[in-house]
Amino acid sequence: MVTHSKFDSVMSSSPLDSSMRLPYRYKTFASKVQYQMILATLHKLQESGFYWGAITGKEANAMLAAEATGTFLIRDSSDNCHLFTLSVKTASGTKNLRIQCDASSFYLQTDPKNVHSVPHFDCVLKLVHYYMPQSRANARGGNIYYIYSGGEKIPLELIRPLSCSLSTLQHLCRKTVNGHLDISSKRDQLPHPLREFMQQYDAPI
Repeated sequence: MVTHSKFDSVMSSSPLDSSMRLPYRYKTFASKVQYQMILATLHKLQESGFYWGAITGKEANAMLAAEATGTFLIRDSSDNCHLFTLSVKTASGTKNLRIQCDASSFYLQTDPKNVHSVPHFDCVLKLVHYYMPQSRANARGGNIYYIYSGGEKIPLELIRPLSCSLSTLQHLCRKTVNGHLDISSKRDQLPHPLREFMQQYDAPI
């Protein structure tokens, strides 16, 4: 087991930007691999423009109340056993879904009674994109996912992230490229500075 008392206390040895604001909590990591996965994910979330950090569920509900169905945001989980929460506006109001994390991946257990394996991802942004309707993975399978809350079966619709900051033109261009090109097969053809810039954020959202 690898134990770190707080995210903040170990950032000095991290290759990521030391100015990043990190969740203030105790966390035990299963391995160095898990620790690096979480820090890399946090770095991308803070560049995404829709990671709201340490807001409460009540605050998330208030911000999403007037938004259209399918609007969502990512925030720190209020439960110290979890890191992140997906808050989404549904036809039945705002729902807060904990993002589960194991030794090497993130996943969303949308149905507590589900006995089948759920999709796992090495980044929260990849998880979010998978459940969006424009995702190629969903378009191929035609899958509809549901949230089970208070006895209700509610379709999980992730349509539009709720932005908390303005994105730079460079970042907007990077997201567009990620969404329209199979960049993984063409990345080696890019100049090194551009290739590095693309690798730092590989999601189209």
